[in-house]
Amino acid sequence: MKFRTEIQMAANDRLLTYTDQSLFIGSCFTENVGAYMLHYKYEIDVNPFGIQYNPASVAQSLQLLIEQRQFVPHDLQFTNEKWFSFAHHGSFSDSNQKQCLTKINQRIQQTSQKLSDIQFLFITFGTAWVYDLLETKQLVSNCHKLPASHFVRRKLSVAEIVTEYNTLIKRLQELNPKLQVIFTISPIRHLKDGLVENQRSKATLVLAVESLVEQHAHVRYFPAYEILMDDLRDYRFYAYDMLHPSKQAVEYVWAKFVATFLDPNDEAINRKMDKLQKALLHRPTNPRAESYQRFAKKQLKIIQAIKAGYSIDLEKEAQFFRAVLYNKKG
Repeated sequence: MKFRTEIQMAANDRLLTYTDQSLFIGSCFTENVGAYMLHYKYEIDVNPFGIQYNPASVAQSLQLLIEQRQFVPHDLQFTNEKWFSFAHHGSFSDSNQKQCLTKINQRIQQTSQKLSDIQFLFITFGTAWVYDLLETKQLVSNCHKLPASHFVRRKLSVAEIVTEYNTLIKRLQELNPKLQVIFTISPIRHLKDGLVENQRSKATLVLAVESLVEQHAHVRYFPAYEILMDDLRDYRFYAYDMLHPSKQAVEYVWAKFVATFLDPNDEAINRKMDKLQKALLHRPTNPRAESYQRFAKKQLKIIQAIKAGYSIDLEKEAQFFRAVLYNKKG
C-alpha cells in the first residue's frame, strides 16, 4: 500500500559540478537552497539585491546586472534614519549614504562580472503580487516599512510575466549562450494575502513558468512548491508559524535538488566538505590543548589534499586552522 505521492525527479541533462558557477536569485527559499550550496563550497552567488519575492523585481534586478548599472545618490531614499534603495532588501540600508552606495555597487559589480560566465541561473518566485510607489509608479522590491498609503498593490498576470521574461531570457542568452535557467516557486505561503489569494498567486506563477519552459529549450522547472504541497503534504513539515518549511522539509527538498542537479561523481568531495564545515564549528574547552592542535593540523592536511584535486577556495578555512596553531605558539 502507498500512503504518499512522492515526486520522482529525473536528473538534469547538464549536471552541476565544482567547476561551474551559479547565481541564485529570488525569494528566501532561494537562500535556503543557496545555503546548502555554500556549505558544500560550490561557487555560487546568492541574491545580490537581497531577498526578492515577485517576478517583476527579480527581472528588474537581472536587467540592472546585465547593464552593470551603478547606483548614485539620486537613486536612494532617506527614511527612519537610514538611506535605502527601493530595488534592494533592507540589509543594504545604512545610516551613511556613502556606505549604502558602496554596499549596493560592490555587489552589482561582483555579480555583473560573473554573469557572462555562469552556467546555471536559479530563479525562485514567491508571489505574483507587486507594489508600485504611488508618487512615481516605480516598482519596489521592498517597502522598507513605509506606510501602505505610499504604494499601489497589484497582481501580475501570466501574460505580463511571460512577456517580460521572454525578453529577459533572450538578453541573457545573447550575453551567455551556455546559460541554463531553472525556475522554482517557493512553497512558503503568503498568509497575509489570504489562503485563496495565495493559491491564485501561486497558480499565476506556475502557469507563467510552464509557458516559459515550453518556449525555451534551455529553461527548466524544479518543483519545490509541489514537493512540499503534494509530496510532503503535512503540517509537521512546517515551522512553528505554519508558513515556512521546517528544517526537515528543506533538507528533503535539498535531497531532491541534489539528485536532480549535482554530479554524483562529486559525492566523495561533498562528504569531505561537510566534515570540514563541521570541524570549523568545533569549539574545544582549551583551544591550546595538544589534542586540538593535532586536530587543526589534520584539517590543514585535508584542505591541502582537497585543493590539490579541486579548484575550490578554502583560504578562509585554512586561515582559521592556521590561527589555531599560531595561538598555540603565542
